[in-house]
Amino acid sequence: MQYHIEGMDCASCVSKIEKALVRMPGVSNVQLNFATQKLELTLAPDTATETRDIESTIKRLGFGVSDLADQQHNGSSAGNQAAINDQRWWQSIKGRQVIGIGILMSLAYGLSLIFPEYGAWAFIAAVIIGVLPFARKAFALMSTGTPFSIEMLMSVAAIGALIIGEAEEAAAVVFLFSVGELLERVAADRARAGIRALSSLVPKTAILLDAQGQQHQVPATSLQVNDKVLVRPGDRVSADGTIMEGVSSLDESPVTGESVPVVKSVDDEVFAGSINVYGVLQVRVEKTAADNTIARIIELVEQAQASKAPTARFIEKFSRYYTPAVMAIAALVIIVPPLALGGEWATWLYRGLALLLIACPCALVLSTPAAIASGLAVGARRGLLIKGGNVMELVGKVTTVAFDKTGTLTEGKPRVTDVVGFTKEYTDAKGQDKLLALFASVDSISSHPLAKAIVECAIAAKVAIFDATNASATAGKAVHATVTGRFLTIGSPVYITERTTLSATQQMQIETLQNEGKTVSILFDEQKGETLGLVALRDELREDALQAIALLNKMNVRSVMLTGDNSRTAKALASQLDIEWEAELLPEDKLRLLSAMQENTKIAMIGDGINDAPALATADVGIAMGSGTDVAIETADIALLKSCVMDVANLIALSRATMRNIHQNVVFALGLKGVFLITTMFGITGLWIAVLADTGATVLVTLNALRLLRFKGTS
Repeated sequence: MQYHIEGMDCASCVSKIEKALVRMPGVSNVQLNFATQKLELTLAPDTATETRDIESTIKRLGFGVSDLADQQHNGSSAGNQAAINDQRWWQSIKGRQVIGIGILMSLAYGLSLIFPEYGAWAFIAAVIIGVLPFARKAFALMSTGTPFSIEMLMSVAAIGALIIGEAEEAAAVVFLFSVGELLERVAADRARAGIRALSSLVPKTAILLDAQGQQHQVPATSLQVNDKVLVRPGDRVSADGTIMEGVSSLDESPVTGESVPVVKSVDDEVFAGSINVYGVLQVRVEKTAADNTIARIIELVEQAQASKAPTARFIEKFSRYYTPAVMAIAALVIIVPPLALGGEWATWLYRGLALLLIACPCALVLSTPAAIASGLAVGARRGLLIKGGNVMELVGKVTTVAFDKTGTLTEGKPRVTDVVGFTKEYTDAKGQDKLLALFASVDSISSHPLAKAIVECAIAAKVAIFDATNASATAGKAVHATVTGRFLTIGSPVYITERTTLSATQQMQIETLQNEGKTVSILFDEQKGETLGLVALRDELREDALQAIALLNKMNVRSVMLTGDNSRTAKALASQLDIEWEAELLPEDKLRLLSAMQENTKIAMIGDGINDAPALATADVGIAMGSGTDVAIETADIALLKSCVMDVANLIALSRATMRNIHQNVVFALGLKGVFLITTMFGITGLWIAVLADTGATVLVTLNALRLLRFKGTS
């Protein structure tokens, strides 16, 4: 069963609801996400507990509840929740409560001025009416397993103040507490806004093209796989799909965080929520609204926010002892001075009541999840998909990053870097174009990545590609074909030297290119028995790789390249990056090296999310490169949707910033309470200051966590 819960203002609200529900017969697997306000639970079919019992229990605790299944049946649950969250503060239950209590207190103050002899009674009446909702909630919480709630502490303090004749101060306590709760609600809504913004990226409607090409405006949620939709200039793409017709530049920053628009054409993938810059596109739908990239990102971020970081779990355990300990101190403050030192009961009762308000652990409990939620939200906006608070906390402790080479440090696409003619006919610029044409003609019959790269280079250079006949291949060594009446072979230097003798100059040229990390292919004329020339290719480094490795070094993070490629290529790329390297590794070799490094350091493994799955699983943190691909999102602990090496440094910086924020929050929460604990003991501050200490600390912690939303990264 799934519910939407309204009115949770801090993380301690989660434990209040969870404690109440787990005590109910037949209820199990209770999971409540403060950030998304989503409750999931399992209800046994043969239990006496009914759904209305669950809902009434939650309502008795003072929270709103609605069935997500009903929302989805009647319309968009995201839309309904957005409508709730878009309420103005005065439209909310707590907003109306503040206004009501404010009017009560104002009337009491006015009456005390006009009729001084009845002033105290006016405040007493105002306090009783104002404290009633909180007292009702306090007793509901006590009956469901939470006796030491802030509502109980505040109610006891307010009523105690009335008993000792401090009616005006009791009124201030009730009013300030109401204002504080309202401020907590506003701050909590601000914290949740980041994830709500993601769901608004996908347009509500789409232009569906029928079999006759007629246009129909339909809800985007109604689109099915293989539907054809029209995307006009300026429109947001309505579904994940493949371009069937048209060329345009798309701004994918809402999805991947990539700031530069990407040019896309027929057969290229597009993401829902991307903005079409100038062309008209026809797109075939590949995923429904519930399964598109943004929906999956939102789901994964929500799951991540629901998981608790180790620091959060520790603080929750600490808070279980903190509140009873402070309450015990409050009891001693009330009893010991009058009995042992002859102090006045009224004075020490007043100070003890003030200490009760300081006993609430709301700010402390909120210190970690508020920062983690903000960190996860800003990460998602920047294309850093982090799967959980524990991962967010752990990645900042990483001191070694192991990179796969192909597709991670490099683009994963070999490109032609050199065309060298060996005979006079092919040495000048025109001759090199002729040589490239022959290479491309022979390779046009091959599906090998290097062959495809040569053909693409020829097409880009606008050289003629001739028909190839009598094509054949020597597995793993060479490809053969007849082109313009000549029987030609393209092979590796090793294969060609078995067929003919290369000159010393040719061997030197080949060796120089190979030392630069390039792969060399040679064109050989079988009939004449001569080598015509060579083409060199290399999988080039990503543009930001050099800057990213340099930045990681500055952050005292060691970088290592682990690759299955040959040592010569690995050494050439490693020398460019100034990075440690290990080459010619089998998958089990990578695992062995990672395990050895883990003995002395926390290590993150960066791969493409497909063939590096074992290594990603072995490392302390597995990070997948891949622009929103299913494999990249599902495989590792973290997915870098922009496929930028620089985002590895951004990721570590975000984690460290989040942990600094958590430490600041803990200091704020404990520091404020510690100060007012002492000032209250010595009678310097009273009840209403104690309320400010509690609500002020909670609001301060939340606002500090929201600062993370302005995180700009290291680039």
